[in-house]
Amino acid sequence: MKYLCLIYDEERDWDAMPAAESAAYLAECMAVEGEVRAAGVYRAGEALYPAATAAIVRIRNGRLSTTDGPFAETKEQLGGFYLVEARDRDEAVRIAAKIPAARTGCVEVRPVMDFGQQSQG
Repeated sequence: MKYLCLIYDEERDWDAMPAAESAAYLAECMAVEGEVRAAGVYRAGEALYPAATAAIVRIRNGRLSTTDGPFAETKEQLGGFYLVEARDRDEAVRIAAKIPAARTGCVEVRPVMDFGQQSQG
């Protein structure tokens, strides 16, 4: 089953991180990606531009409304994702635990719906 590992972290912390520390963090992210690829469970992954570059789109009463960036009450923003193929949720959680943001922010693990399957793993 496919699982999406959504990576959340505080952008302010990332912006304030010294160059050597951010390079080490990114190297660790790339090492995790390499490990997941080598295991044959990697399906996709990307980093996202900061939340300020996002647009929120809503249609209410037939009218389109857009606002800049998410204005959630949370300190952590979605910064990227890995899409992995895992036997079950436990395996997906073990993969997510290797992502550096699990130590500094959080990684949400969510099964991807496959409308061709009847059951959820």
